[in-house]
Amino acid sequence: MMYKSKEVVSNLKNENIHPTAIIAPGAELGKNVKIGAYSIIGPHVKLGDDNVIHPHVIINGHTTIGRGNEFFSFCSIGAIPQDYSYNGEDTKLVIGDANTFRECVTINLGTLKQDAITKVGNNSLFMAYVHLGHDTVVGDNCTIANSVNVAGHVFIGDRAIIGGSSAISQFVTIGRGAFIGGASAVDHDIPIYCTAVGNRVRLKGVNIVGMRRQDIPKNQISELVDFLRDMEASGLSPRAFVEHEEHMKNHQNNSLIDEMVRDIKKTQIGIAPFMA
Repeated sequence: MMYKSKEVVSNLKNENIHPTAIIAPGAELGKNVKIGAYSIIGPHVKLGDDNVIHPHVIINGHTTIGRGNEFFSFCSIGAIPQDYSYNGEDTKLVIGDANTFRECVTINLGTLKQDAITKVGNNSLFMAYVHLGHDTVVGDNCTIANSVNVAGHVFIGDRAIIGGSSAISQFVTIGRGAFIGGASAVDHDIPIYCTAVGNRVRLKGVNIVGMRRQDIPKNQISELVDFLRDMEASGLSPRAFVEHEEHMKNHQNNSLIDEMVRDIKKTQIGIAPFMA
C-alpha cells in the first residue's frame, strides 16, 4: 500500500528515510522504501515496495518504479529527454522490479515521437555511468556495463549483454541474448543470440555461452551456428539470404532460426555486416 509523501514528511525519524532527503508532496512510496541522505524524489514519482535509494539520487518526472530496485549515488532517473522536440509534455518512465542501477546512471523520460514512454524491465544490472535515452525499451535480465551510451528509440531484448564504453545509435534493435563486445559502436540491428564487436559493429558469431546458460538444446544451438555460417559464406546481405528459398531450405523447424529470420526481415536500419 503506497502512502503520500505528506505522511513521510511527518515521520522523518523513520530510520529508513534520512532527514535530509527531500520528498515532494504527491510522491507515493511503498513499504520498506529506504532513501539516503540528500536524495530527491519528485512529486509525480511512484516507488514500489523495498526499493533502496542511496544518497544523492534524483528521481523525477512521471516515473513509476516497481519493487526491489536499488539506485546507487548520483543516479538521475526520469529527467526530461535530451531532444529538441520535447516541450514539457507529461511523458513517462516505467521501471520494473529487482534492477540494480550503479553510480551515475541516467535515464530520460519518453517523447511524443514514439509511445511517450521509456521502459526498463526486470532483474537487470546497469553499471556505472550508463545512459538510457528517451523512448528506449530494455527487456529483462540484461547486463549493461560501465559507460554504455544508449541513444533514443533503442530496443534491447531480454538477456542482452553490452560491453563497457559501447555506444548504441538511435533506432537500433539488439535482439534477445545478443552479446556486444566492449567499446563497440552499434549503428545496425543485431539479431537474437548473435555476438558482435567493433567500431563500426560487425557480427562475429553466435552467443553459445549465453544459450547454454538457458539450457537451449544442443541441436538448436548447432543449427543456429550453421545457419549464421551459411549466411556469412553466401556473400549476400542477411535480408537477401533469408528471402532466398534455396538457401533457407536446409534451415527449417528451428524456432530460434525462425525468430532470427523475423528480426532480419523486419529491420528498418539493416543488420550489422559480418566481420571481414
